[in-house]
Amino acid sequence: MKHLPRVLVVEDEPAIAELIAVNLTHGGFTPVVAYDSVAAERELNATLPDVILLDWMLPGQSGLTLARHWRKQARTQGIPIIMLTARGDEADKVAGLDAGADDYITKPFSTQELLARIRAALRRHSPAAGNDCVTLGELMLDASAHRVFHQGQELKLGPTEFKLLHHLMTHAERVHSRAALLDQVWGSQVFIEERTVDVHVKRLREALGAAGTMVQTVRGAGYRLTRSA
Repeated sequence: MKHLPRVLVVEDEPAIAELIAVNLTHGGFTPVVAYDSVAAERELNATLPDVILLDWMLPGQSGLTLARHWRKQARTQGIPIIMLTARGDEADKVAGLDAGADDYITKPFSTQELLARIRAALRRHSPAAGNDCVTLGELMLDASAHRVFHQGQELKLGPTEFKLLHHLMTHAERVHSRAALLDQVWGSQVFIEERTVDVHVKRLREALGAAGTMVQTVRGAGYRLTRSA
């Protein structure tokens, strides 16, 4: 099953939020709607999205305040934020971008433009193919040398466990379903049981030793690699 990029829509007007969500679904994305800052934080704590569509004017904390806050947090600082607002003055756009937004779309906007902006944001934030070394906390993976280190000590991983760890590290702090991991690590043309993922996650944890607790089970959802374990 192909992974559909997850888009968190933070918009307090239900009609607009619903319209955006419908268009995102038709455009090949998985929308999640939050109507205020509290709901947005709750969704972020549950599962990190691939992109955030953030309305400027919200009840409670404004979109500008939320953008600044998320840019300061390790878990969320790398997520692309697209600001949605009726405020189209240059000064407002500068304020939004300075607060941490990656892009700025003024209302009303076309569906095609919105989808194109999201796809562009995803391209800009996708892991660079030439970036062979990935670090998360004290765990470091060198893809070109096919080596993994924890606290400076090299670990021995099998080829599937290495590929699984590489995917988890390049998409850290996000929850991955078994189906998504099968697609990304084994390939969509390989037909094997989802429980196979559990076996390799167990092997990966064992191979990581003390760092094995970084691989977390999210009950009913899948697995997540986190630096905070």
